[in-house]
Amino acid sequence: MTQRGPKATAERNRTLDLASALVRGAVAAGLGLGSLTVLVMVVWISSPYPDSGPGGVLRAAAGVWLLAHGAGLVRPDTLSGVPAPVSVVPLLLVLGPVWLAHRAARDAAEPEEGRPGPSRAGAFCAVTAGYLLVVAGAAAAARGGSLRPDPDTLVFPVALVVAGSAAAGVWTAAGRPFGPLPSWSPLALQEAIARTLVRDRAEAACRSAAAGVTVLLGGGALLVAVALGRNAGAAQDAFLGLAGDWSGRFAVLLLAASLVPNAALWGAAYGLGPGFSLGTGATATPLGLDGTPVVPHFPLLAAVPDQGPGSPLNGAALAVPVAAALAVAWFTARRAAPADAPRAQVWSTRETVRVTLLAALGCGAATALLTAVAGGPLGTGALREFGPVWWLTGPAALVWTAGIGVPAALLLRLWRLRTPGWAWRRDVPEADEPPATATARAQATARATATATAVEVKAGREGAEASAVPAPGAASGALGPEAGRGDAGFEPYDFLPTDPWHENDFREARWASLKQVSGGLMADFPAGPAGPAASADPAGPADFPADPAGFAAGRPATDPDRPGPTP
Repeated sequence: MTQRGPKATAERNRTLDLASALVRGAVAAGLGLGSLTVLVMVVWISSPYPDSGPGGVLRAAAGVWLLAHGAGLVRPDTLSGVPAPVSVVPLLLVLGPVWLAHRAARDAAEPEEGRPGPSRAGAFCAVTAGYLLVVAGAAAAARGGSLRPDPDTLVFPVALVVAGSAAAGVWTAAGRPFGPLPSWSPLALQEAIARTLVRDRAEAACRSAAAGVTVLLGGGALLVAVALGRNAGAAQDAFLGLAGDWSGRFAVLLLAASLVPNAALWGAAYGLGPGFSLGTGATATPLGLDGTPVVPHFPLLAAVPDQGPGSPLNGAALAVPVAAALAVAWFTARRAAPADAPRAQVWSTRETVRVTLLAALGCGAATALLTAVAGGPLGTGALREFGPVWWLTGPAALVWTAGIGVPAALLLRLWRLRTPGWAWRRDVPEADEPPATATARAQATARATATATAVEVKAGREGAEASAVPAPGAASGALGPEAGRGDAGFEPYDFLPTDPWHENDFREARWASLKQVSGGLMADFPAGPAGPAASADPAGPADFPADPAGFAAGRPATDPDRPGPTP
């Protein structure tokens, strides 16, 4: 009655695994919240004039932590008395929560030594639930603080960010498989994903899109750095004017560092053309700054261009999307025409165009998603529009990368298929070919060598038989009447050269080729003559098998049913 069977033990282990995954999710959320709270507490302790107690600091830290997940905050204490929204998410703070949730789900989905781990769906649900429990507690604690979370944003995007990070962790623990899709998805899509060719093309498009987004971010950061360098004095005045003590300046420095990715996305949007909004009545583009901007006093905003039409230096920002499009084209062309693959494995023109367009679509979608969280309202008045407009920036990235990337990818594909003489290249050497192609080429070469060997041996036998028959007049030692005459059209019969044929090196090379073609069916014996019987064989060279039919059937040399001498 008290003995536990294997089924009960398995259910108990499964329950323990799910409970462990739930705890992992809660611990991951607690680590993120705790680290940010410690940082806020250090700044508050070092401040010479704190305006709130420990409770207010903890509630503010909880609000900032929720903001790092994409939650919208509300400032109730404003000069106008109207609560003001704060929706600009510092993207550098997002890395911590996303990485912690991803790592917790990955560790929970990996099986431990000695027993299998929980199911993937179970690990995902448990980790997400544990993390969201802490999110709910932090939202409840921050309701009475100076930065109150907006309840509508706790489901979207906070829960979506947590679930996406946990799903990525489970996917990583499973080895990052690409498919199969769920059973409820369309059958045509499931069949397409099941094909290796489709997966390879999709992977290439994702890599090219990631390269394009990376170049956009790098180019935007470069634009911001150049602009800050030109306006270094204004940036320094803004930094020193926000705080007079070192603790306040340290807090401003931390806030500016957490907003650096946002500034890079603003620079990318500026280079793409749509630019960014500086309030409801001003927009900055490479063509100029129109309207009257409402810019807070902050160091990073010193990089905003001056009012008026743009100069040629502002137009140089258009080089950023061009570089991103060329990056997409380069990564696509590398996969379309690999340097270590034969001509048969090169993508067609249609495939190259299709993958480049798919990469451009991915680059546009990623840019729109990032710019959507890089900006947002900072108030209810003129600052309710602040930052890039995602529904303009995303299509602009798509148009740039597709318009320049497609022809550039085709040109790079042609360039990679050329030789120094601008002719189509031949296949690469056998050593550089893939294993399957190299094996097929080696088998074809071996078959051709064996065929040529048989033809030459047959010709040698016929020549030997012809030379053994005496010509007219040969018995008397005189040449025939046709021999040696000086006719212009007369050419003496030229026998095939036989001296190199019987040398040891050539014999061993032919024998190795024949053994390779046989697929391991030939016995391991020397290529030279084996005995008197073989050397006395008048039919031809001793190293060629006397029974081609039996040799082709794969019978070993020691087969008792095989006629003829052993080669």
